[in-house]
Amino acid sequence: MRDYLLTLCVTAAVTYLLTGPVRKFAIATGAMPEIRARDVHREPTPRLGGIAMFFGLCAGLLVADHLQNLNSVFELSNEPRALLSGAALIWLIGVLDDKFELDALIKLGAQMISAGVMVAQGLTILWLPIPGVGVVSLTPWQGTLLTVALVVLTINAVNFVDGLDGLAAGMVCIAAAAFFLYAYRLWYGYTIEAAAPATLFTVILMGMCLGFLPHNMHPARIFMGDSGSMLIGLILAASAISITGQVDPDALKIFEGSTRQATHAALPVFIPLMLPLSIIAIPMADLVLAIVRRTWKGQSPFAADRGHLHHRLLEIGHSHSRAVLIMYFWSALIAFGTLAYSVHSASMWIVLCVVALSAIGLVLLLLPRFTPRAPRWAESVVPPRYRRRKRALVVETAPDPVVVEEERIPVPAGINGATAIGNRGRFTDRRKAGTPS
Repeated sequence: MRDYLLTLCVTAAVTYLLTGPVRKFAIATGAMPEIRARDVHREPTPRLGGIAMFFGLCAGLLVADHLQNLNSVFELSNEPRALLSGAALIWLIGVLDDKFELDALIKLGAQMISAGVMVAQGLTILWLPIPGVGVVSLTPWQGTLLTVALVVLTINAVNFVDGLDGLAAGMVCIAAAAFFLYAYRLWYGYTIEAAAPATLFTVILMGMCLGFLPHNMHPARIFMGDSGSMLIGLILAASAISITGQVDPDALKIFEGSTRQATHAALPVFIPLMLPLSIIAIPMADLVLAIVRRTWKGQSPFAADRGHLHHRLLEIGHSHSRAVLIMYFWSALIAFGTLAYSVHSASMWIVLCVVALSAIGLVLLLLPRFTPRAPRWAESVVPPRYRRRKRALVVETAPDPVVVEEERIPVPAGINGATAIGNRGRFTDRRKAGTPS
């Protein structure tokens, strides 16, 4: 664990220290696109944050290669080299897209080629543990197609959710943390060396995200761009592929004892099918909803819009920071809930805790729908948004104008006091259409 922590710290430090110079480089090269209709930031912000993240990846792999306890990953497996090859290709395409805005089909082709490069070097799914069936061996073509599909879906899911400051990096960091704990348990608890590459990939991915987040939290000073979002999506997919299709379930020696004991013990085998899906459940749901929504409207699935989940959170009244924290909460609940259930599947307390936390999450999600008003005596100690506000209206009467105070209910503000739809006034106007002002 000490070596993994050292690798994480080095990766985070290199990413953090390089992000500042990369920001200046992005400004100098003009990698600051104009604000688009779907964007929620108000000022042009430089991209190319993926450059710092890629060098953080290289630093993490280099340090791990020189550590005694992690060097065996490079000696016994070709997966780190396969990951670096695919990551370099997708990162290069992402850098070009951040600067020149490449076509969506070109990026899709690059994603498939990057996955093919990793498959050619051995990072592929060899078998699948299917509940009720057992371990199913895959043919080379089946493994290749499944690997490419998983890589493309994960990359685009992460890319689609990258719409708010710190959202994609934080959600991927949470997913990587859950995956690291699971992979480390297989490697250390079951002494399965085949789980070591996935453990290394996830800890490096955590370091990349943690090093970039201080620069990317609201208000962001730099965006990761497609060079960063596609990169971390590919690493997350590579971790899932390594732990799902490379670890032999028979090595766990779980099919012993009674049927009930074997069923509970088999969960660590079947969790690789659920955990990769659970850690990207929210981004994947956003991806599927976006494709359905755009296709229903007769648009291209790659056409940009403002219908993503984070846009909807802003529209119902959440601030930028609170929308990001809500997405963090649901990602952590799903990922760590699945992880906890894989460790203690017979405990009902885990299920009850997940249900209770889900209820809390729903309350936080719907909080802007309520408009609580503090009593007069408590207005001095509550935030301004919960105080009763009054605005002076001048009513023209003869002979002198009369000043009338009208009570207004504040509208939950979004970014910098504005909603996600556009610049709206601070208070709602409750007059009906056609009513004289």
